[in-house]
Amino acid sequence: MSKYPRYWRRAIKTLSRKDKVLKGLILKYNDKFLTTRKDIFYSLCKSIIGQQISVSAANSVFRKFRSKTKKINPTYVSKLSLKQLKSCGLSRQKALGIKELSLKFMKKEFNPKLILRMDDEEAIEYLSTLRQIGRWSAEMILLFTYNRSNIWPLQDIGLLRAISNNYKKKYLPPKRFLDKLYKKFTPYCSVATWYLWRSIDDEPIQY
Repeated sequence: MSKYPRYWRRAIKTLSRKDKVLKGLILKYNDKFLTTRKDIFYSLCKSIIGQQISVSAANSVFRKFRSKTKKINPTYVSKLSLKQLKSCGLSRQKALGIKELSLKFMKKEFNPKLILRMDDEEAIEYLSTLRQIGRWSAEMILLFTYNRSNIWPLQDIGLLRAISNNYKKKYLPPKRFLDKLYKKFTPYCSVATWYLWRSIDDEPIQY
């Protein structure tokens, strides 16, 4: 794990000044910060596993997945059969996604370094060419692996629930209000998202 992103201190000062709710969350959850593993294959596997299930369920499946292989890298994961992958609690589609992902990395059919030269939307489009990787998973990769500063993942149920809770809005929050927050938090939507997540799950999310 690395230290906090270079923009982090500037972001929390800016967000605290702009938004009273975030100021309170930043003061309350000042013990930890967004980190990165700098391991896109690991993070892609974890994001596939975490799709459309709770954080606790995803962690349980991931522990079983990790126990099946010596290391979470393309070489070792590519050797796992679909049966082994499914035995971790993965659906057939998720198992196929992880299997194909490992083979694409092995054959160098996907180049993560290209993402460094892309803007957020270009990177999301490129990541979405991978099986089982849609916009939500791509945004998780940009936020957690590349530590992009302005990711606002509105397909994330946890974020929407946190916004509803903290801003006293119905679930789902109105699009106009979400757009208003996006404009207010830019260019630090990733930081705002991280603190809003902390408000509903005390253990920081990590991909």
